[in-house]
Amino acid sequence: MKIHPLITDSKDLAELCKRLAKGDFICVDTEFMRENTYYPLLCLVQVGNEEEAAAIDPLADGIDIQPLWDLLTDNDEVLKIFHAGGQDVEIVFNFTGKTPYPIFDTQIAMMAISQSEQIGYANLVESWLNKTIDKGARFTDWSRRPLTDRQIEYAIGDVTYLAQIFPKILEKLIKTDRGHWLNAEMEKLADPSNYANNVENAWRRIRAPGRNPAVLGRLKDLAAWREKEAQDKDIPRGRIIRDETLADIASHPPKKQADLSKVRGLSQAWKENDIGKRLMRVLKNAEPLPAEEMPTKAKRGAPLGKEGALVADLLKLLLKIRAREIEVASRLLTKADELEALAAGIRKLQILEGWRFEVFGKDALELVEGKLGFAVENGRLKMTRFDDAKAELAEAAEAQ
Repeated sequence: MKIHPLITDSKDLAELCKRLAKGDFICVDTEFMRENTYYPLLCLVQVGNEEEAAAIDPLADGIDIQPLWDLLTDNDEVLKIFHAGGQDVEIVFNFTGKTPYPIFDTQIAMMAISQSEQIGYANLVESWLNKTIDKGARFTDWSRRPLTDRQIEYAIGDVTYLAQIFPKILEKLIKTDRGHWLNAEMEKLADPSNYANNVENAWRRIRAPGRNPAVLGRLKDLAAWREKEAQDKDIPRGRIIRDETLADIASHPPKKQADLSKVRGLSQAWKENDIGKRLMRVLKNAEPLPAEEMPTKAKRGAPLGKEGALVADLLKLLLKIRAREIEVASRLLTKADELEALAAGIRKLQILEGWRFEVFGKDALELVEGKLGFAVENGRLKMTRFDDAKAELAEAAEAQ
C-alpha cells in the first residue's frame, strides 16, 4: 500500500479523490478537537483503500476539500468504511448537510459475527491482524501545527489497518449469511436526521425538573436560547450555562435581572450584562409546554409487577444463552426495555419481526407463552421445549 505525504494542496487532494472514486471502498477516519468550541474543529482526515492511503490537512492555507466531501456524500458507487463512525459522520454532516452513503461500520459489523458489544479499534486490529497500535499520539492536540511524523503515522494507521480488516469481516459476514442483519443499523448510522441539530429539542437532553408544563416550557426556551448563544460564540454550551443551572432557573425563575446574581453557577456580572438581559427576555416570553410535547411518563417497576420482573429476567437469561450459542452481540438482537415490553404482553416489537424473530424472537415468545424452558445438560445451561420433553418421557415409558 502506498502512503502519501501529508496532503496540504488542493490539486493533490483532487487527484487523490479522483483515484479513490474508482475503487470499491474507501476507509475514513477523522481527528478533531471539541473541548473549546461548539462545533468540532476538524484537524485531520485520513482516507485510504487497499492500494493507497493519505492524511489530509483541512487546516492548510487555501486548501479546497470539496472534492473529498463530494466523494463521501455524492458518490454512491464507493462504500465508505468507518469504525465507530458516529462522530466522523457528524463532522461530515456539519460541513455538507449530508452524510456519507453507502456506509459500513466495522464496530457494528463485529456485533453480528462475535459477542463484541463495542470493540475498540486497537482491539479490532489486534484480534484480526495480531498487531499492536502505538497509542502514544492518542491524546495529542491535533490542531497544533506542524504535525510530527509520529502523529501522522498514527493517524494514517486508522485507515490502513481498516483497509486490511474490512475484507476479512465482509468475508465472514458472507459465510455466516448475516450481512442483511446489519442493513437497518447502517441505514440508521447514515440517517441525516440523527445529526441535524434542532435547537427546539435541546431541552430533551437535560434532566427534566418534574413534569410541570410551565417549568418545562421555560426549560425548552432556555435550552434553545443557550444553543444559539453557544453557536454564535462557537463555544461549548456548558460555557454559557451548565445544565443543572439551566434547570434550576427554569424551576425557580428570577423575577428581575438583579436576582441572577443569586443563582448558583452564574457570576455577579449576569445581574447587569447583556447576556443576562437576553436570558430574562426568554423567561418573560416563555409559554407552558404544550400537552403534545410533554415527555412520556416513566413507568415505575416492572410492567407486570413481581411476576413480570421474573419473566423479564428469564428472557434476559435466554438472550445470554442464544447470543453465546450463535456468537453474536446481545445488543444487536434486542435490549432490556424490549424484553420487558414482551413480558408485559406487547407484541408489536422489533424482535418479533424479520431475522430477529427467526434467530431469537420466536424462542422468546415461546418462553413467555410457556412452551420453552431451561435445562442443564453436562453442566451447561440450554433451552428445551416442553413438547420435546414430553415426547422424550413418552419414549422412555414405552421402552420400559
